[in-house]
Amino acid sequence: MTRDTPARIVDSADVSPDAVIGDGSSIWHLAQVREGATLGRGCVVGRGAYIGTGVKMGDNCKVQNYALVYEPASLEDGVFIGPAVVLTNDTYPRAINPDGSLKSAHDWKPVGVTIRRGASIGARATCVAPVTIGAWATVAAGAVVVKDVPDFALVAGVPARRIAWVGKAGVPLARETPDGPWVCPVTGERYVESDGRLSEESA
Repeated sequence: MTRDTPARIVDSADVSPDAVIGDGSSIWHLAQVREGATLGRGCVVGRGAYIGTGVKMGDNCKVQNYALVYEPASLEDGVFIGPAVVLTNDTYPRAINPDGSLKSAHDWKPVGVTIRRGASIGARATCVAPVTIGAWATVAAGAVVVKDVPDFALVAGVPARRIAWVGKAGVPLARETPDGPWVCPVTGERYVESDGRLSEESA
C-alpha cells in the first residue's frame, strides 16, 4: 500500500469519525481508534489494538495485535509497538477516591509515554508513564520501563536497564577497539559514546 493510497479500515474496526487516519494506513479487525487520535501516513494498527483519545502517531508506525496505547501517548515516525505492549497513563492508579467514590475523568490527570523516531517496543513490554523512549532505542520483550531510555539503547528486564547499544538496523553494536567507536555490523554506521549517551559519528 503506497502513501497515496486511501486508508484501509476493516468493517470490524471501531474508528471514531473524529480520528485522523493518514493515507496508506491500515486499521485491522477489532482495533479501536478513539476520538481525536491522529495517525500519520502508512501506519498499521493490528487486530484488537487500542489507540486512545488524542494519541498522536507519526508516519510509518506499526502497532501490533492487542497493544494498548493510552492517551496522551506520542509516537514519532517509524515507531514499532509489539504485540500486547502497554503504554500506561496513570502514575497512581485507583478505581476509587479516598472517600470510596468511583473515580471519574475529572479525578486524575493522564500522563503519557513519548517514543522517539525509529524506536521499538518488544512484545508484552510495559512503559510506565511518564517516560521517554529515545530515538532508535529498543525495549526488549517483557521489559518494564520506569525511567527514560537514551537514544540507541537496548534495555531489558524488570525494571528495564541498558544491556547494549543498537544502531538504526536494530542490531547490537560492536567496538573495533576497546576505546574506539561503536559500529553497526549491518550498515557500517559508526557511533560515539560519551557520558552514557550514544550519538552518530560526525562525518
